[in-house]
Amino acid sequence: MNIDKIPSPCYVLDEKLLRQNLTLIRSVKECTGVNIILAFKAFALWKAFPIVREYIPYSTASSKFEARLALEEMGSRAHTYSPAYTEADFPEIMHCSSHITFNSLSQFERFYPLTKTAGHAISCGLRINPEYSDVETELYNPCAPGSRLGVVSDLLGDTLPDGIEGLHFHTLCESSSYDLENTLSQVEERFGRFLPDLKWLNMGGGHLMTRKDYDINHLIGLLQGFKSKYPNLEIIMEPGSAFVWQTGVLVSSVVDIVENHGIKTAILDVSFTCHMPDCLEMPYKPVVRGAMIDMPGKYTYRLGGNSCLSGDYMGNWTFDHELQIGERIVFEDMIHYTIVKTNMFNGIPHPSLALWTVDGQLKLWREFGYEDYKNRMA
Repeated sequence: MNIDKIPSPCYVLDEKLLRQNLTLIRSVKECTGVNIILAFKAFALWKAFPIVREYIPYSTASSKFEARLALEEMGSRAHTYSPAYTEADFPEIMHCSSHITFNSLSQFERFYPLTKTAGHAISCGLRINPEYSDVETELYNPCAPGSRLGVVSDLLGDTLPDGIEGLHFHTLCESSSYDLENTLSQVEERFGRFLPDLKWLNMGGGHLMTRKDYDINHLIGLLQGFKSKYPNLEIIMEPGSAFVWQTGVLVSSVVDIVENHGIKTAILDVSFTCHMPDCLEMPYKPVVRGAMIDMPGKYTYRLGGNSCLSGDYMGNWTFDHELQIGERIVFEDMIHYTIVKTNMFNGIPHPSLALWTVDGQLKLWREFGYEDYKNRMA
């Protein structure tokens, strides 16, 4: 990827790396007979969907807009789950969905009768909470005490209400196959009484199978073993990050360098709060190309965003040279959970969107201007 050819700021998806991830995901699907689908909440860059559809044809949605995007741009109805549906949204949810998972029994009782009027078959399910998760960051832990997500076992009897054909759990976040194995043992302990009579089990997202240290063979064996135990079940997995893990960058530039009591901050033409909010929420420090994180050195800088939020910065990174105004700063792995969470706080322009093709060409998909900001307030 020739950084000099890329406008700043810009998110750049690398087609070759995307196809490598998709090839691996498809191979797991084919080896196990599991239905692996794309979660839009992590990646909804729809101009890349023609590439995704060559490998994976289905997707999962969490809102009526995501469900509509599935139907219009993936060309198939969504597996939809939302913490709560409304009467205003549900007709469009039904139109765009093949599967609908309800977060509570009351939501199921309220909306299930309407699914019979959809004009096409909709398979309904219930999200369960196994009250177990390996996720350490509470913001991302759906099984934290008092969680609003999913029904705990104690609220269910020995049989599920008529009309529930599947169960859905989501407990993982950038997790391993061993985390999934631990979760499955808790799911069986608390909800195993229902599994022989269901049509499907959705294991949610967070399966980071494209990470280099992920044990693919263990995952395949785990899924094959579970399917042999419950041959009646269609197993569904809906990772998001795994599809585009390590597949692209956010290219930025140094706008200014300021110093305060020995701390040098390189102010960039991007913002952490606007363009990389997960860094502040998780929190984590992204990899910067050509720099070392938290290593002392002569050329150490805090990287600051261009919004007026005081905390719009991360640090420190050490470079092997003195940074210059106009120099490119490249943030690695900035395609998942970044573009989908961006905002225009302070009226800061959104980075452009681009694809670096397999033949080494930059395809500029979208540039953003004043009208994009103004129309959000119209």
